[in-house]
Amino acid sequence: MTAEQRRNLHAFRDYVRKILDPTYILSYMTPWFRDDVVQHIQAEKNNKGPMEAASLFLQVLLELQEEGWFRGFLDALQQAGYSGLYEAIESWDFQKIEKLEEYRLLLKRLQPEFKTTINPEDILPEISGCLINQECEEIIQISSNKGLMAGAEKMVECLLRSDKENWPKTLKLALEKEESKFSELWMVEKGAENVQMKDLEDDEMKTLDVHIVYKEEPENQNRSQNSCSSSEVPPTYSPLKPRNYQLELALPAQKGKNTIICAPTGCGKTFVSLLICEHHLKRFPQGRKGKVVLFAVQVPLYEQQKSVFSEYFERFGYKVSGISGATADSISAEQIVENNDIIILTPQILVNSLKDGTIPSLSIFTLMIFDECHNTNKHHPYNMIMFHYLDQKLGGSSDSLPQVIGLTASVGVGDAKNTAEATEYICKLCASLDTSVVATVRDNLEELEEVVYKPQKFFRKVESRTTDRFKHIISQLMAETEALAKSIFEELGTVTLENLSQIQNRHFGTQKYEQWIIAVQKACIVFQMPDKEEESRICKALFLYTSHLRKYNDALIINEDARMKDALNYLKNFFKNVRAAGFDAIEQDLTQRFEEKLLELEGISMDPSNENAKLKDLCFILQEEYHLNPETRTILFVKTRALVDALKNWIEENPKLSFLKPGILTGRGRTNQTMGMTLPAQKCALDAFRTNRDSKILIATSVADEGIDIAQCNLVILYEYVGNVIKMIQTRGRGRARGSKCFLLTSNADVIEKEKLNICKEKMMNESISRLQGWNEAVFKEKIRQIQIQEKLIRDNQGKVKPVVDKKNKKLLCGKCKTFACYTADIRVVEECHFTVVRDAFRECFVTKLHPRPKKFGSFEKKAKIFCARKDCLHDWGIHVKYKTFEIPVIKIESFVVEDVATGAQTLYAKWKDFNFEKIPFDAAEMSPWAQES
Repeated sequence: MTAEQRRNLHAFRDYVRKILDPTYILSYMTPWFRDDVVQHIQAEKNNKGPMEAASLFLQVLLELQEEGWFRGFLDALQQAGYSGLYEAIESWDFQKIEKLEEYRLLLKRLQPEFKTTINPEDILPEISGCLINQECEEIIQISSNKGLMAGAEKMVECLLRSDKENWPKTLKLALEKEESKFSELWMVEKGAENVQMKDLEDDEMKTLDVHIVYKEEPENQNRSQNSCSSSEVPPTYSPLKPRNYQLELALPAQKGKNTIICAPTGCGKTFVSLLICEHHLKRFPQGRKGKVVLFAVQVPLYEQQKSVFSEYFERFGYKVSGISGATADSISAEQIVENNDIIILTPQILVNSLKDGTIPSLSIFTLMIFDECHNTNKHHPYNMIMFHYLDQKLGGSSDSLPQVIGLTASVGVGDAKNTAEATEYICKLCASLDTSVVATVRDNLEELEEVVYKPQKFFRKVESRTTDRFKHIISQLMAETEALAKSIFEELGTVTLENLSQIQNRHFGTQKYEQWIIAVQKACIVFQMPDKEEESRICKALFLYTSHLRKYNDALIINEDARMKDALNYLKNFFKNVRAAGFDAIEQDLTQRFEEKLLELEGISMDPSNENAKLKDLCFILQEEYHLNPETRTILFVKTRALVDALKNWIEENPKLSFLKPGILTGRGRTNQTMGMTLPAQKCALDAFRTNRDSKILIATSVADEGIDIAQCNLVILYEYVGNVIKMIQTRGRGRARGSKCFLLTSNADVIEKEKLNICKEKMMNESISRLQGWNEAVFKEKIRQIQIQEKLIRDNQGKVKPVVDKKNKKLLCGKCKTFACYTADIRVVEECHFTVVRDAFRECFVTKLHPRPKKFGSFEKKAKIFCARKDCLHDWGIHVKYKTFEIPVIKIESFVVEDVATGAQTLYAKWKDFNFEKIPFDAAEMSPWAQES
């Protein structure tokens, strides 16, 4: 038993408490547990339940000093049947167990219905594999002694503690086999997302627009680091000791100048912001106080900064608090700002507060700090805040304005092609932030270079497979599927599949093909025919064909970067889910076509001669670097989460590389196929990589928006991974150790050229910054002022052009089957941004299913999802909510097609703001009695 294992078990104890009934494994633990301890744990279960018993069990377990108890504990779990928990603790990876949480919540809500409708004796044989043997015996015994309802209640209790990743699906199949009505309530939807959306009705998957922003902290600062465990003893505080280059970066801001601080990843910009903030607050005379606001672009970064600032400033009597999107509903922004000296915010909170007047002006603050300030452009919340600032500045207001500080590792150059254009781009960023100084390290470069090492950069061009039978077969299947889709239009004569999209020269297995699929699906939504039944049939068929084409395209992309085996498993899982989820005639045909090729595909995927050349080269790099330096620490960056999993499996299954014991780090959002890591899971993954010397490589996607600190390493590998100059600088900044290396490995020469272009742009950026730093300050300020005046003029003119409201009554049709839903005259606007339908007949147009993640948003309580009532459609229309005393549907416009009643013309809108119809405010007097809460 190592200290690391003990610490990890303590860190993940909550997972264990929710699953383990310790009385089932006590008989295996007798070499380490005294009889009186065993009796105490058994009594704890009888008196307080299994969770409290598990807490006591873990407390005793973690205090053991005898040899072999940890291995004994794992063996006990395996012997008792806790295979999921055993696997999670063995690998310290609880993702599979974490995925079960949403199903546990759903089952808890459905428990009353479950115990009154389910005969546990009927379905127990089907789900027994998801339970412990003793649990099955207890369910049978309770059903016999206390009745079926008590047995069903016990079954729910056992399922809630199940560690088997397939129990939700197994339960679904068992319910369907028994033709139980409860199966309609038990929704097992793969990839249900768990992210907070901007709009209440916006419940669909969103593509994350990722900006690569790695939040770094200096290694040798006297502050505590992130840890998996919240109960570790906090370190003794000692004053921060700034380095000379950090004092240099802070100096212009400490002189009161609005400043952008541009310094490399790993140098400690957060530390610099602490110095600036402390100096700012102390400069106020007695009787006056400063008020600082610091913005963090995402919730995890907000939490990190709030912790850092609280730890430092509360020691000096300053009040620190904050609000993020996760806490905004329960906290008053006005109160937080009024009652604290330092406020940490996610920027949208302030945007909303300025808009509704809760915070009347930015003059309430004396200092604003924008972390990752290069985001201050277009419609980013940072820019929205600065619009208020600049309107106040240029409007001649006598109210004082706060000092502005921006922090970034790279200001970027946009699309600049030369130094003059790059200089102009940086000037516009300075104008947006009203800064006249760009602070970089110039006088203390040697000291900076001792802290932040610039890794050597290597480019490796690898040839793709010379022959790719897997790609050939999948491409054939795609061509057949396209042909089936085209055949739908043959009898129409006037419309072809190609007519539905402007994207030409598309190739299978590319992002461009994905874009073509999206374009075809959008065109299909507004496709019209006189025969509406035929129109609906064609649209539904086309959606099925394109969804299969998308999966084939995904598989080709995986095949390009990983093993054929991984791509094939991706498709097998997809068709397994298709078979389980409905299976109409078209899906049966497509599945049969795939299965006819499956045996050949499996043979190809297992053929060693089909190994991916990129993986061979990656293996060579890793072997070479670890031969030269066995203590090498590596971060391997890849594009997608699917590739993270594929490369982890490849390394673990490769006898030459399995010693690396890879860890993984992915973003928090979810996609259709994969579930994101929670913030605690991310922190634990990083902590394990930092402290566990056995884990020598971390495979990561871009976790930039999460603002996670990444430990020091000496080898960075970019595996088909490239972006803009900001991404390049910050990704390269992960390699902080002396003598570090950075490899770009790709089969695409264009990728190497793009990375070389980024290097040129980085040089151009540095030259432009040096050029600006040489300008006369008065000249620079005047340049900034002229840009601000011009930009304000454009904004003001845009604000004057109001869209013409279309007062014509229009139809809303289901975007999938074209069934009539309602008229625009039936729609009412609730609290300015949510849209409901007041027509009584509308409730017959949709069906509801309990929402897997009910939640309160202000005056709203999200309770259910609504779907098109047609059984062969069930298109997602939005959600059902409780609003004050009313039960109302809230619809999302992207789920519908808008049809002009007079002309029949159809239009698709992505957002309500794009649809300029006459918006009538919600009026409670219009509501029918059925909408009143019962």
